[in-house]
Amino acid sequence: MRLAGVGFFIGICIVLGVVGGLWVDTKLGTEPAFMIAGLILGIVAAVYGVYQMLLPLLKNRQDKEKS
Repeated sequence: MRLAGVGFFIGICIVLGVVGGLWVDTKLGTEPAFMIAGLILGIVAAVYGVYQMLLPLLKNRQDKEKS
């Protein structure tokens, strides 16, 4: 069940990063600097979040292999 939301989580992180970057760019007139920064930040947040979601599953698998 934990894996069902991984795709949505990745998409939401990236979309929020890009939208936030576009919003800052329109306020400051610095297109596309903050959009690119938001994209990178969204990707980093997505990778970290997916890692945190999958970590318990990986630990359970290693524990079962040791038994």
